[in-house]
Amino acid sequence: MTLTQLTAASVRLTPGPFESRRRRNREYLVSLQERNLLQNHFIEAGIGDQAWHLHPSQPSVADRGLDRHWGWETPGSLLRGHFLGHWMSAAAREVAVTGDAHLRAKLDTVLDGLERCQQEGDGEWVFSVPRGFLQRLADGREVWAPQYVIHKTLMGLVDAHRELGDERALRIADRASGALLRWAREFDADAFEAILEVETGGMLEVWAELLDATGDGMYAELLERYSHRTLFDGLLAGRDMLTNMHANTTIPEVLGAARAFEVTGDPRWRAIVEAYWEWAVTRRGTFCTGGQTSGEIWTPPFAFASRRGEKSQEHCTVVNMIRLADVLFRWTGQSAYLDYIERNLYNGVLAQQHPETGMVAYFLPLEGGAVKRWGTPTEDFWCCHGTLVQAHTRHSSLVFYRDHDGALTVAQYLSARAEFTDDAGAAQVEVELLGDAGYVGPDANAGEAGELHRPSAWRVRVTVQTADSSPRRVRLRVPEWVQGTPVITTSAPVHPTEGFLEVDHPGGRTAIELTFPFVVRAVPIPDEPSTVAFVEGPVVLAGLCNGEIALEGDPAEPRSMLAVDNERQWNQWLTRYRTTGQAHAIRLIPLHEVTDERYSVYFPITPRRRR
Repeated sequence: MTLTQLTAASVRLTPGPFESRRRRNREYLVSLQERNLLQNHFIEAGIGDQAWHLHPSQPSVADRGLDRHWGWETPGSLLRGHFLGHWMSAAAREVAVTGDAHLRAKLDTVLDGLERCQQEGDGEWVFSVPRGFLQRLADGREVWAPQYVIHKTLMGLVDAHRELGDERALRIADRASGALLRWAREFDADAFEAILEVETGGMLEVWAELLDATGDGMYAELLERYSHRTLFDGLLAGRDMLTNMHANTTIPEVLGAARAFEVTGDPRWRAIVEAYWEWAVTRRGTFCTGGQTSGEIWTPPFAFASRRGEKSQEHCTVVNMIRLADVLFRWTGQSAYLDYIERNLYNGVLAQQHPETGMVAYFLPLEGGAVKRWGTPTEDFWCCHGTLVQAHTRHSSLVFYRDHDGALTVAQYLSARAEFTDDAGAAQVEVELLGDAGYVGPDANAGEAGELHRPSAWRVRVTVQTADSSPRRVRLRVPEWVQGTPVITTSAPVHPTEGFLEVDHPGGRTAIELTFPFVVRAVPIPDEPSTVAFVEGPVVLAGLCNGEIALEGDPAEPRSMLAVDNERQWNQWLTRYRTTGQAHAIRLIPLHEVTDERYSVYFPITPRRRR
């Protein structure tokens, strides 16, 4: 089975937590000034502020440079200029989805600046780092990831072309690529393999995209040159190439292999991707959040207890592994990849963005009494700052998929609406979250004293509308966290399949209501089963406390340790709990709602003592 996402312009989020975060992200993208985004490209091209008047009259604070970009974007930083590429990719996607004219104008100004940098140089080099960095890399001298930075600029240009059809962006990228091919040709295969051992970012993916966009044979050559044999051959030989290695060095390389398969059809590329997932997820496991790294490093397989700390779960790895799961779902149609995405959306992407400032937490600490460390608008610009602005422009792309027969898959239950036309005709589909509700199905676990009034299921409405003569099959994911039997209410025929409920929409309008029962679960650390996290549906709960605190009870019965707390306000149910019968009173809230409070996700459990 091969599925495709709907086009960017055909899907919009509707009011809900993900739309709220998208809007916050858009505000941040717009707030950044073009001259500051371009500052390092101007410096490298020898273009000073006096020669570049994006704003004829700058306020005095700008004249003093106090509004400039610092942190990793500071002139002199080895990774200076990386963020502009992320910003271009995010801006292009946001414009493609929403038609945002203001952001489109800012993107045009940025492209003006890059084109001028290229024209005033040698007609090729458009990057924020000097060519000398590549020479240091080739000589084996210390330098921090120049190809990582170069990739960001190229991918920003590629995304402006792919998302918006911007031919100028493609021309800039194409001219710049010629210089990189000539440089790569200076080395034999073994020498270049040594160069590839230093982080290249997504260079392989860029070459696949440019091959697809242009058909130029030079990109096929670059694909082969950037095939990281040490990593890829090891994966194909069935070896663990990941344990204790830097995670986000290799995830972008494998995303490049995925795109190379889609462009060339060579099955070796696909085999690399499948082997990577096997070692990264299937044979490794995850934290309860879905993350798998600590200090940017892959944890050993199913060995997470000793890796909980202040630098667990790097945001970049979360975002890029979501992308990889999306690829594999599109190739296979298997719902397990969608469950992985959902868990990481709530407990990674949402949990690592401040809901009020929109800023990123580089890591998601999982130690006892942890605190999230938030970035700032212009003082940090970490790598995760870049993946943040891209991630929150792409939520709508994860909701709907279709296959070649016109069947529609509802993959994520985010509030969204789609309108599209394909060979099967025009269609409108909407996903509405109706809130939590008491579950009354045949496997209901409610019924104990004081429990009947409590929400114990997610309720969702999916509405499909087509012409009366235009039937479609609609596949609705059944999440992995569902406890008991889902209830589906519709007038159309329903067929349960593995991981999905399939509905035969006959044409016209079909309303489908879904009830997904849940319970609070205690999810143990694989190598320390007496230490658990509490999870409701896909949402990890965080206990607001200053350190790791042991609880007494039975992990198989979380309700022996938790009671509902402040559950109802106005017309909505709140996910709030408190410990009960414990030496310490702790309130638990969704991890993605934690901002500056100290919290713990994992709790050691001991048997309850007789009092």
